Amino acid sequence: MKKKYPLEIKIAAVNEYLEGGESIRQTAQKYNVNKTMLHRWVAKFQNHGISGLEETYTKYSFEFKMDVLNYLNEMGASIEEATAVFNVSSSAIVYKWKNLLETQGIDALKKKKKERPSPMKKQPKNNQPVEGTEEALRAEIEQLRMENAYLKKPTSLNSGKELTEKEKAQVIYELRRVFKVIDLIKFAEMPRSTYYYWVKQMDKPDKYSEMKEVIQQIFDEHQGRYGYRRITLELRNRGHVINHKTVLRLMNEMGLKCLVRMKKYRSYRGKVGEVAPNILERDFQATKPNEKWVTDVTDFHLFGEKLYLSPILDLYNGEIIAYNLEKRPVYTLVSKMLDTAIQQLDVHDCPILHSDQGWHYQMKKFRHTLQKNGITQSMSRKGNCLDNAVMENFFGLLKRELLYLREFESMDHFKLELEKYIYYYNHKRIKQKLKGMSPIQYRTHTQQAA
Repeated sequence: MKKKYPLEIKIAAVNEYLEGGESIRQTAQKYNVNKTMLHRWVAKFQNHGISGLEETYTKYSFEFKMDVLNYLNEMGASIEEATAVFNVSSSAIVYKWKNLLETQGIDALKKKKKERPSPMKKQPKNNQPVEGTEEALRAEIEQLRMENAYLKKPTSLNSGKELTEKEKAQVIYELRRVFKVIDLIKFAEMPRSTYYYWVKQMDKPDKYSEMKEVIQQIFDEHQGRYGYRRITLELRNRGHVINHKTVLRLMNEMGLKCLVRMKKYRSYRGKVGEVAPNILERDFQATKPNEKWVTDVTDFHLFGEKLYLSPILDLYNGEIIAYNLEKRPVYTLVSKMLDTAIQQLDVHDCPILHSDQGWHYQMKKFRHTLQKNGITQSMSRKGNCLDNAVMENFFGLLKRELLYLREFESMDHFKLELEKYIYYYNHKRIKQKLKGMSPIQYRTHTQQAA
């Protein structure tokens, strides 16, 4: 039989792991819990706060089951990850849904209605006013008054963002003398135990209040593009020494999170010219600028239009050294980009340029330009995106931090913001592997030190 753990134990174990320097194994042993179970608690807490640690007895709808299974299929997620993201009580349940779909089809996921003997009309409960009476109308007015009061409160807390569990508890606590707590937590869709947990925390001074202000400042300054690891680095740059797990926990409490993915543009990879061998062989380390370059093409679809981006990234410091934008994936998309990159080469520079097997890079004109300028061509194996993983990562980052983070008035507005982002990425966006410096800062620093 599955062992049940009190909510207090779950919270204590998760907080100790996120705040402390101990490993997941050490923390699990301390609380006498399975390591996999603790992993699950941490993931649920990171996605849903304390409510993710609550015991749930939910009857899941057919639509909900399909959302979970579609997430597994489209995102390539594991069952454990989907369990945490959708706050399902057990990964075994998700496995069962997946198995039912694969073996019995979609109808097996639908609830079967139980046949009941001749139903009798339900009698109204004694404590419920009869519909249409004066008492019922007063109760409805009181309910609407409570909902209105609850919805007005958050505007002073978080400027329209979705409320965290802590903020919900604060609103309920402020309204408790006017309305019944049981009605407020029901409207807020918040477990009672979660509410009382946060009420207990209100009396305790927040030792991280100043740190939260700095985290919010960094988050806003970079328009939500920094995750907890990069914010930890920036905090250290500003003289604040803090564990990255604590930063993650604080950001979850503050509701600071953005997670989006998107598929990339795929160009035609048929035979139109010559295919080069894979010289790079996933060796993404470079010892100097202009030693190894990678390139690819991605597209953006907005306002019924498309815009194609073709950049070159230097593996030495992750800098975008050249790029070009076109409304169609024509040859000039890559040729103009290459011309810009070549202008930055010194006499003794002989870089490798790695790409996929897209038709642009097989063209005779493209290969001739490379040979003329002492550039060695390298191509990924067919159908293997990992051979150009660094470029794939940049495109994912670009779309998470710009395309999905901002709203745009037109394609021209998006193009302007895209150019601003590439400048920001090169000059201001710090990287952990670059010792907390931006790509251009790192290149300048190493050249001065040489």
